[in-house]
Amino acid sequence: MNKEIATPTRTKDVLKKHGFHFKKSLGQNFLIDPNILHAIVAASGCTPEDGVIEIGPGIGALTEQLAKQAKKVVAYEIDDRLIPVLSDTLAPYQNVDVIHEDVLKADIEALIATHFGDVQHIHVVANLPYYVTTAILMKLLQDTLPLKSITVMIQAEVADRIAAVPGTKAYGSLSIAAQYYAEARTVLTVPPTVFIPQPRVGSAVLKLDIRETPAVTVEDENWFFRVCRACFANRRKTILNNLTQNLVTKGQKDVALRGLEMADIDPKRRGETLSLQEFACLSESLCTCLNETGM
Repeated sequence: MNKEIATPTRTKDVLKKHGFHFKKSLGQNFLIDPNILHAIVAASGCTPEDGVIEIGPGIGALTEQLAKQAKKVVAYEIDDRLIPVLSDTLAPYQNVDVIHEDVLKADIEALIATHFGDVQHIHVVANLPYYVTTAILMKLLQDTLPLKSITVMIQAEVADRIAAVPGTKAYGSLSIAAQYYAEARTVLTVPPTVFIPQPRVGSAVLKLDIRETPAVTVEDENWFFRVCRACFANRRKTILNNLTQNLVTKGQKDVALRGLEMADIDPKRRGETLSLQEFACLSESLCTCLNETGM
């Protein structure tokens, strides 16, 4: 029986057999430690009744472990050079489909309808390319897909930002955007030494448990996120200054002040001190104030 794909020896053999060379532009870093992969699969919580969507399978190291655990695995791979490699390495697993497509352009809802009609839950599990981590995660969350969870290997700094709590340096608009849709936590930190080639940054496994309903209730999600981004535009400035410089028009400082007063928020506070609930209140009160002024 073949060794697991993720062992250093097997990985090098696969790369050599197919004459594969890494593309820096695609952020390719392959995991070569089976123990890490086992931990990722365990953290995902997927069962033999579940389906899994993987993004960026590489040569199939994580895909293999998912195929052993889940009922069905569908993997998106953008690099056409890896399609024949995956056909080779994943040949023993009949419950895996590889789709040659950019996940950012994919109709994931249609894929779910086609491939996952007979599964209990659907999870996303992936070792994400770090240069598109945020874009991929926000697509998965904002498309309101029927997902149970998202478990991803990403840059440790980004994982910290997504899972951060109010009052911390890492807390920002990305924390709010992710936590609006999901409960976030870091489940594993991973050193550069378990990858080939080794990345220059530390990595972490982030688990997002998708909420049945958003964490807070707002009338307009786009406006809510605009308010959040404005409050973090300059972290050194107060909420009032950020709002007047990045959200409302010049001469509308009184509107921002009134909105903050309605939400019972001190104008001198900074964005990183506000909870999701406070941002929701601020979003609604500012919308009311702007409507009253005819804006």
